[in-house]
Amino acid sequence: MMVRFHGTLSEQSIFFRYAGQFKISQRVAHERLSRLCFIDYDHEMALVAEREDPASGESEIIAVGRLMKMHDTGDGEVALLVSDAHQGQGLGTELVRRLVQIGRDEGLQRLLAVMLRQNQVMQQVCRKLGFDAVPSDDLTDPMIQAVKLLSRP
Repeated sequence: MMVRFHGTLSEQSIFFRYAGQFKISQRVAHERLSRLCFIDYDHEMALVAEREDPASGESEIIAVGRLMKMHDTGDGEVALLVSDAHQGQGLGTELVRRLVQIGRDEGLQRLLAVMLRQNQVMQQVCRKLGFDAVPSDDLTDPMIQAVKLLSRP
């Protein structure tokens, strides 16, 4: 299902998620998918949205949201990838909302989302959910960071 999911993603979606080109053969390599699909729940969480394809009746993944705990910091990082055909429908927002709740439940102090400056959609999702943009001193840095405080240290 993950292999098929990656086949539904445009080059722009891949560029925005991984901040560069990432060939499908690399994205669906067995070793990589094994790491991504077998979760170490003490350190990470993945939420997968799936639906039944009306034409084939088969289940298909349409979005994946991830929360990775950063070692010894009380922080977590969230990431999101939504199939092109299902973007703009609120699915990404809902996945990140649920990851925020998981972060709270896990006792994390804050969540980070790192994204390309030009990824306006992810920035909008983060703003909608109460993340604050953290400006970089380096205006040539293509990445920006959004932070959401979950609890006080």
